[in-house]
Amino acid sequence: MDLGLDGAVVLVTGGVRGVGAGITRTFLRAGATVVTCARNEPEKAVEVDGRASEFLACDVRDADQVHAMVAAIVERHGHLDALVNNAGGSPYALAADASPKFHAKIVELNLLAPLLVAQAANAVMQTQDGGGSIVNISSVSGSRPSPGTAAYGAAKAGIDSLGTSLAVEWAPKVRVNSVVVGMVNTEQSHLFYGDDDGIAAVGATVPLGRLASPDDIGNCAAFLASPLSAYVSGSTLTVHGGGERPAYMAAARTKETM
Repeated sequence: MDLGLDGAVVLVTGGVRGVGAGITRTFLRAGATVVTCARNEPEKAVEVDGRASEFLACDVRDADQVHAMVAAIVERHGHLDALVNNAGGSPYALAADASPKFHAKIVELNLLAPLLVAQAANAVMQTQDGGGSIVNISSVSGSRPSPGTAAYGAAKAGIDSLGTSLAVEWAPKVRVNSVVVGMVNTEQSHLFYGDDDGIAAVGATVPLGRLASPDDIGNCAAFLASPLSAYVSGSTLTVHGGGERPAYMAAARTKETM
């Protein structure tokens, strides 16, 4: 199926590794020109089918850097059709032990920075005949307990709420949606789940029997950015393989749960 993204210019923040790289690959396959950004340039660009992403260094928490990056994209390509706000994350830290500065930095990266980039992108998209699309990469941590990453979960809840408001404020030119992501198998999965057996064991707890791949997330982001979702805005698309089985099912002792 043609996503209608051939020739589109797409910015993917944090699009150089993990989930971000999967998103970048999907848009490249769809024929889009993909600009990625991160604070530090990667060793090599994301490539697929002989096509490679572009890169601009940018700290998405810095307003001057963000506006310079978006201006550079428009100067180089003439337009910006889609933004995927993917940059984010959090190290493990119990809420009682982490400093106020730590919590502030996590919220800044995962909530305020996406808003900052979205504002810069929207300013361009509002002037374009075709408008544009903004996709925020969110997390199931925003709607369930997130022990060890409490500030991150709160920020992701915020990004989902933010998206619904921006979808109203910036319509009809710009659509804004969220992809709510569950567990994903990336190059850093071993840090969270252990070796390959541990990753497989965690994947077996998901109803679909595996962790998501980065490209699974990319496919959903590309759909929301594409003309195929032209009447979808202010929505959240949950991509978690069916979610997590309720804990009581493992504890219960009935024929149905054993």
